[in-house]
Amino acid sequence: MCGIVGAVAERDVVPVLMEGLRRLEYRGYDSAGIAVLNGTKHLTRLRTVGKVRMLDEALEQTPTAGKIGIAHTRWATHGVPSERNAHPHISRDGLAIVHNGIIENHEELRADLERRGYQFSSETDTEVIAHRVHYHLQTVKDLFKAVRATVAELEGAYALAVVSEHEPERLIVAREGCPVVLGLGKDENFVASDVAALLPVTRRFVFLEEGDVAEVRRRSVRVIDRDGHVVERAVRESDLSADAAERGPYPHYMLKEIHEQPRAIANTLQERLANGRLLEAAFGPAAQEVLRRTQNVHIVACGTSFHAAACARYFIEQVAKIPCSVDIASEYRYRSPLVPPNSLFVTISQSGETADTLAALRLARQSGYLSSLAICNVPESSLVRESELVMLTRAGPEIGVASTKAFTTQLAALGMLVIALARHNGADAERERGLVTRLIELPGLVEKTLALDVVIRRLAERFADKHHALFLGRGALFPVALEGALKLKEISYIHAEGYPAGELKHGPLALVDADMPVVAVAPNNDLLEKLKSNLMEVRARGGELFVFADSESGIRPSDGVTVIEMPRRVSYVQAPVVYTIPLQLLAYHVAILRGTDVDQPRNLAKSVTVE
Repeated sequence: MCGIVGAVAERDVVPVLMEGLRRLEYRGYDSAGIAVLNGTKHLTRLRTVGKVRMLDEALEQTPTAGKIGIAHTRWATHGVPSERNAHPHISRDGLAIVHNGIIENHEELRADLERRGYQFSSETDTEVIAHRVHYHLQTVKDLFKAVRATVAELEGAYALAVVSEHEPERLIVAREGCPVVLGLGKDENFVASDVAALLPVTRRFVFLEEGDVAEVRRRSVRVIDRDGHVVERAVRESDLSADAAERGPYPHYMLKEIHEQPRAIANTLQERLANGRLLEAAFGPAAQEVLRRTQNVHIVACGTSFHAAACARYFIEQVAKIPCSVDIASEYRYRSPLVPPNSLFVTISQSGETADTLAALRLARQSGYLSSLAICNVPESSLVRESELVMLTRAGPEIGVASTKAFTTQLAALGMLVIALARHNGADAERERGLVTRLIELPGLVEKTLALDVVIRRLAERFADKHHALFLGRGALFPVALEGALKLKEISYIHAEGYPAGELKHGPLALVDADMPVVAVAPNNDLLEKLKSNLMEVRARGGELFVFADSESGIRPSDGVTVIEMPRRVSYVQAPVVYTIPLQLLAYHVAILRGTDVDQPRNLAKSVTVE
């Protein structure tokens, strides 16, 4: 979503700011802008709707230069995409600000500022911050102190960068719930919302922590923590380079993308969760009213995205207590579905160009749904443009045809949808805080699970010569079994099926023998004992079991039973994400042993744009 870049230098910073914006385009945005202080200390601002290239064209028409500046790409939350709502926003006396995040008490602050004579030119929560900083400047006469006074009043999530004509030697930044990184150069320093924006100019970074406010000058940075103490944040050297091969040290995009999942999930959650609460406006300006009225949810998707939808159905009904139906998009289009009153139509797609999913959305818009929500990884896609509400995942570019980080970021986004729906259906603040905490823990849990890579690489040797495999799960782990089977068949060309374990006796047991490995995902939950009974059915027919379970499950290795111990017990909302990781690694390593084209498997395309 939104991106921030800032710079203080002896050279013209406009090229640095523009290159930084280009490197943040993957995050998704609908407008872009820049503000710089030129040689006469005069603030110059340019804003455009659309892509960064539109801002480039505006700069060609109105050339500007300066030694200090800020720039931004915006995805609309408060206020429609328009030039007047684009960042940077300015207040009186040449003060400019860019902002990522959502300020929940902006209406209250706006009303107070209007009583004090401030006039607003936009619909955004960000302009409130700009005027609030100016208001405090009248008392404290210092930009750093004014920013600190302002952030003390804000409720929600924010990353801020502020400059002023009256203090042209420094810029001030602050963070709460949104990332901010300082880039350290030689006689020049930088700020951004993502390291990637600054790689052309530095490899040395300081990561601000929650509640930090920092002063950035050409030759120094100063950081004050939440309690008002001057602190030293560690300087970290990045191993990344601006011109590094996209795969980096990884032999395949798929493996790279599997290992990018902790960061991709964290990026998807950032700016949307703060202080134990979901920031509902992350779904769009109309989200609160739509979600308040939602009484049914209907999710439509294809392939891996359908498996994410199938997981979400369990949690929407269990946690939010709202009926949820899930359809494969190509089937939905031809079955004349009945639409209950106040139904939210949700589409999920990595590319946002999947033909069947797009066609389903277009049909739904004529079918009486309350509203439509797209969960998607590509901000400029057709699905996003044609939906009323949007939750962008932040997986970054996914090159491998077999989707990995798109799936887990979709699950993270759906987790936030569950929280939003639950809030409007009786969940109290304590319940919400617990669910938010479980989501925030996901990146760390995934990181620990990735450490199983060596174990799974050895395990793959026992699959490489097989022709069939069966994946089992129960409850919300049944769709994970489907996803594990899909990954294996996609890239290793081994026939694999995913099944609800309780259905074994209704057919699949006929296939079980010593040559057909059976993989089970067995988190320690309410269905574990039933799953154990199903696994014994497999052993009784001579099948070889490979079980992913934590140490508390009570499942022990034995003849014909291999147990891969998961790092720790996880909650029911975390399990689908965490237990997906080893299945991705298993498929990858089996494919390597079989010598297939991992990133571009035969007969498949990344984005299915035909029916």
